[in-house]
Amino acid sequence: MISPACAGGGPVCWFLSPNRFRVDVSSPKGRIVKSKTLALSIALLIAAAGCSRNAGSGNSAALEENFRQSLSGATLVGHFTVGDRKDLREEKYTITKVSKIPGGLWLFQVRIQYGKRDVTLPLPLNVEWAGDTPVITLTDMNIPGLGTYTARVLIYRDQYAGTWSGGDVGGQMFGRVVRDPKP
Repeated sequence: MISPACAGGGPVCWFLSPNRFRVDVSSPKGRIVKSKTLALSIALLIAAAGCSRNAGSGNSAALEENFRQSLSGATLVGHFTVGDRKDLREEKYTITKVSKIPGGLWLFQVRIQYGKRDVTLPLPLNVEWAGDTPVITLTDMNIPGLGTYTARVLIYRDQYAGTWSGGDVGGQMFGRVVRDPKP
């Protein structure tokens, strides 16, 4: 029996009945990709493309305001890795204030603490949007007192996670967004 979605053929029908549309495709390594695997991969790509949203849509002002409020007066408390080492190291970023400034940048008034380092400074950073999720980005940025770093850190539901690199090392970082109690 053919489902109503398959009556006219097309990608939905192919996904629901991949054997009806038998296709074997060579992968870059010369392996044969089964039609069910190919169908699932294409369906996921279509779903991801159809579900993407960015801050440029009608809700950008609300997303940006929520971002500003959620990080102003908050502390990112977590851990980071260095290279392939298994041990975790503690880190803490106390954010006094976040505000949008000209040029599409965001100014973070922040205190950065990790290892024996403890620096307070303003950081102008890019924030990109993956749908409703802000991703703080910096590329080869010289941070006074710390060095030159590249990082991508996403913030979602009181958690953060990302990657970082500086010099010849890098790793992952993750933790919680802890808001200061309001008086």
